[in-house]
Amino acid sequence: MKRTDDFETRRERLKSLSDEELKQRFWELTEKLVDPLLQLGYENTSPAIERSVLLRMGFSSLEAKALVNGCLEHNLLGHGAGNVVYRYARQKGQNVRDAGLMLLELNDWQTAEQLFLGGEA
Repeated sequence: MKRTDDFETRRERLKSLSDEELKQRFWELTEKLVDPLLQLGYENTSPAIERSVLLRMGFSSLEAKALVNGCLEHNLLGHGAGNVVYRYARQKGQNVRDAGLMLLELNDWQTAEQLFLGGEA
């Protein structure tokens, strides 16, 4: 039975490579495939993803939803809701959970906005 594909012609340029060179080529091609996916993950988010992050930070689902909604209303979601709460906690000298609850209770979104607009890292 004869193969109807072009395996042999495509194989020619790889035939002379050593195992180490093949391994290196594999990882180069893998990076080319994965890099755009990683870039999408770094540059794009959704409310569901941000709620999930906040849940893992110890917030209840209702608290996480309120924090994400606050971030949406104040155009902070692109910075990441967890990052917003974390930076707010650092600025206030609180632990993350207490700072997030304080942010909601005091409705102190202007301070959170300043953390990103003011350039504080």
